[in-house]
Amino acid sequence: MPSGLLSPIFENDALTRGLGDAEARILVEWVVEQAEMLAERAGSEDEAGRAVKLLCGRARAIGCFVRLWCAEENAAAAYQLAACERFPWPLPTGLMDPCDLMHEITSWESGREPATSSQ
Repeated sequence: MPSGLLSPIFENDALTRGLGDAEARILVEWVVEQAEMLAERAGSEDEAGRAVKLLCGRARAIGCFVRLWCAEENAAAAYQLAACERFPWPLPTGLMDPCDLMHEITSWESGREPATSSQ
């Protein structure tokens, strides 16, 4: 994969803002894995770049959801974000460890096709 495709991931502080080190690592590893799949399927480097930018937007939203749910314990805001982003995974119903929640979400998302358009 061209190294330029990783720049939007590694240079994006917003991707992991408000997350602890462990859940940030899970999220970044997931994004890199998804980006590699997108790069393999893309018809051109430009197409891959656009897809990775969309993927980063989804990852920022996932990170924000985990932060709202776990760190801020703001279920109302987390549910509102989930509705706006049309997250397809089951929403938590109680307090969760942020690493466990991030792992569950990224596992669920990995079962889907990588995001290539805004959902």
